[in-house]
Amino acid sequence: MGDADTDAEETVRCWLVERTYTDRDLIDLVYATPDGSRVRRKQISATIMRQRGAEATAATDVSTANLDPVADDQTRERYRAEVERVRAEYDPDDEL
Repeated sequence: MGDADTDAEETVRCWLVERTYTDRDLIDLVYATPDGSRVRRKQISATIMRQRGAEATAATDVSTANLDPVADDQTRERYRAEVERVRAEYDPDDEL
């Protein structure tokens, strides 16, 4: 009964569609599914990113359990269009 497929966590490739900087030295990253209907938001310290010389990658694989729905049609369409643009210009591991 312990089928490996049922135990595996389903993931989906999400693409960076939004990056904002807060007044608390944090960077908010929004990764969206290709259709723009679901997102994963991450908050990262700008100081830590600078110290590590790290950047956000163009895409990341996200567990479907960690995705939140996008509430309105206009935002979903904007995210869908941005995913198309990013996918056309960058490889998933490219730093942005």
